[in-house]
Amino acid sequence: MNSSVPSYLKHHFLIAMPHMADPNFAQTVIYLVEHNQHGAMGLVVNRTSELSLADVLEQLSPDTAADARCHQLPIYAGGPVHTDRGFVLHPRGWSYQSTLELGELALSTSQDVLLAIADGSGPERFLIALGYAGWEAGQLEEELLDNAWLTCPADPTVLFEVDVEQRLQRAAAPLGIDLSLLSSQAGHA
Repeated sequence: MNSSVPSYLKHHFLIAMPHMADPNFAQTVIYLVEHNQHGAMGLVVNRTSELSLADVLEQLSPDTAADARCHQLPIYAGGPVHTDRGFVLHPRGWSYQSTLELGELALSTSQDVLLAIADGSGPERFLIALGYAGWEAGQLEEELLDNAWLTCPADPTVLFEVDVEQRLQRAAAPLGIDLSLLSSQAGHA
């Protein structure tokens, strides 16, 4: 009889293995916002969209001109689910109309966080994403058993200080793995 307690990966990175065939997740790093018996939810943190914060603000408030700095702030493609919904990952200590504390990080989903970032009164470190990655109960566990993902504890430095092009390798570095040396051929012993 197996009486082990399930191990959940909230506040971990999922790192796509080189053989990941799903184009939504190939060569991605996902920050897991939640993982429990009901499923999992995360944000792709190394894939930017073609949008900037200025583009999003224009949609929210077409009559207000965005600051020039907002044109330089990227919006990430957070995942294939609800790509019209926005998520802002930032350090804890900042609270908005809709903020979920995640330990040392927080996730805000209300417009007020975007406006605060735009006017310079919000968090200095943040990641803005449209859409998310989601798994039903047991689905992520099956993918892990199929060796689709590597996992490791999330590092806020990777999220907020590492260039987007370097996040995949930097997320895998604590595991002692160079992803470029892994085969894209999947197999089981």
